[in-house]
Amino acid sequence: MKKLFKLPLILILLLSLFIVGCSNLKKDTITSNTPNTSISGKLVVHYIDVGQGDSILIQTKEKNFLIDAGPKENEDKLLSYLKKINIKRLDYVVATHPHEDHIGGMTNIIKTYDIGKFYAPKVTNTTKTFQNMLLALKDKNMNINVLKPGMGGDIDLGENTKVEVFSPNSSKYDDLNNYSPIIKVTYGKNSFLFTGDAEKLEETEVLQKKYDIKADVLKVGHHGSSSSTGKDFLSKVSPSVAVISCGKGNDYGHPHKETLKTLEDAKVKVYRTDLSGTIVITSDGNNINVK
Repeated sequence: MKKLFKLPLILILLLSLFIVGCSNLKKDTITSNTPNTSISGKLVVHYIDVGQGDSILIQTKEKNFLIDAGPKENEDKLLSYLKKINIKRLDYVVATHPHEDHIGGMTNIIKTYDIGKFYAPKVTNTTKTFQNMLLALKDKNMNINVLKPGMGGDIDLGENTKVEVFSPNSSKYDDLNNYSPIIKVTYGKNSFLFTGDAEKLEETEVLQKKYDIKADVLKVGHHGSSSSTGKDFLSKVSPSVAVISCGKGNDYGHPHKETLKTLEDAKVKVYRTDLSGTIVITSDGNNINVK
C-alpha cells in the first residue's frame, strides 16, 4: 500500500506553487544556453523506453521539451539516455498527471537539470511521489504553470514550429488520467500528437471542441489500453504512425488487443517501446523518419 501524506501539507504547498506559477505565466522568458546544432533544420522526438510508463523528449535546434519522466524504478535509465544524447538543459517540462509511471522520475529530473518552465494540470494527489516532485520544485524556487487549452503559444520551440494544447477541458475528473493534456506539435508540414493517459472521455471532449487534432504521428493514450484510442478519435487524428510506450510483460496487459485491432483496421503503422526500445522519429518539415 502506498504511504499517504497529510493532505493539508500537500494542498498548501501545491496551492502556493500553482498561484505563483499562474501569476508569472506571461513574464517568463527562456533562452536555451546550448543550441542543438546537430539537429539543425529538424525536429526530433524521442519516445524513451522507460518500461511501463511515459517519457518523451522533443528537440529542435533551439529548445528541448520533456513530457513526463517515467517510473522511479527506471529513472537512472532515463537520465542515462538524456546524458547520452548530450542534454544540458530542459527548456520546457510537462508532468501530464500525477501517476507514478509518468512522474516517478520527475524529482531527479528537476534536481539534475536547469529547467526553463514547468507545467502540469491543476490537480493534486497525496502520494509520496507527487509530494517529492513538489518539494523538488520548491527547493529550486520553481513554479508550476497550469496547462490549459489554448496555452500552446507559451511553449516556443523555435522557427517553423507550433505547439497547441487541447485539454483538459474540465476542472474535475474522477480519473486522474483524464487530466492529461493532449498536445500537438507541428513542424513544417508534419505534426505529432501527445496524449499522456487521456481516456475516451477526454478524447470525446476534444472532439466536441472541434480542435484540429490531425497528426502524422500519434502517441497512443494510456499505453495502448482499451480505455483510450476510440475509433472516432483515431479517425480524426488519422495518423500514419502510432507509438505505444509500455513495459515488456507488464501486469496490465498493455497494449490491449482491442487497441491494436483498432489501429490495424485504420492501417496505422505501430511501434512499441516494449518490443523496440526507444523509438526516435525525425521530421525535416516535410517527411518523417522512424528509427
